[in-house]
Amino acid sequence: MEEKQTLAQNQIFNLVNRLKKTIQVHSEYDLTDFDEFDRHCLMIEQIGAAYMGREFREFVIDSYNKDVIRFLVYYFNNCKLAESIFPDKEFKVYKNLMILGSPGTGKTLLMQIFSDYLMLTGNPNRFYNVSVTQMMNYYKMNGHIDRYTYNENSGKGSIEGDPFNICINDIGLETENQKSYGTSLDIVIDEFLYARYEIYQNQFKKYHITSNLSPEEFKERFGYRLVDRFKSFNVIPLLGDSRRI
Repeated sequence: MEEKQTLAQNQIFNLVNRLKKTIQVHSEYDLTDFDEFDRHCLMIEQIGAAYMGREFREFVIDSYNKDVIRFLVYYFNNCKLAESIFPDKEFKVYKNLMILGSPGTGKTLLMQIFSDYLMLTGNPNRFYNVSVTQMMNYYKMNGHIDRYTYNENSGKGSIEGDPFNICINDIGLETENQKSYGTSLDIVIDEFLYARYEIYQNQFKKYHITSNLSPEEFKERFGYRLVDRFKSFNVIPLLGDSRRI
């Protein structure tokens, strides 16, 4: 009779620990140290200044975006203190981000700054910042949006593909109402949202959204089946007047 194997205690620990690393990602920085937190905020401010310097303008942190930036610094470093920034909300570190606001309030710029910051600090929560127009153009050229969902064409051969964290900016633009070879491009957005929700649930890869739509307009635009999936988002309003010249 074939001898059965047994699991030693240290094997159990090592195997589960290895699995945890694929499920849970953590920043190397301890943001409960307030001096460390301040240094990360300074880095965000300097990256923002670099972008605005192209236009000989200042990157302004004010009452409209200050707490949002504080939340995002904690959030992207997996620090639970993020959940205390907006105590009247039910924001969670494990959820995705949906940043809503009028045109010009700085949503896309803010996510680009954080995309750069996370890349520079080697943070496992780093994401690619992509416009909805860019994704639509990819669809028009290729007839699918695999790159932005399962990324099965990455060449890595995994049955699950090779999806990555992503932020799609300006969902709700009129470009969605266009057609490509008879296919309405708003269906492409729906496909993206369905696929990314599944990827978030099964592969723990996050997807973030910025939009000019209000929560009510989202409900009207996407209907119940998709809106129910929006419970996986921290819905963050970015208020204030346009910061554009």
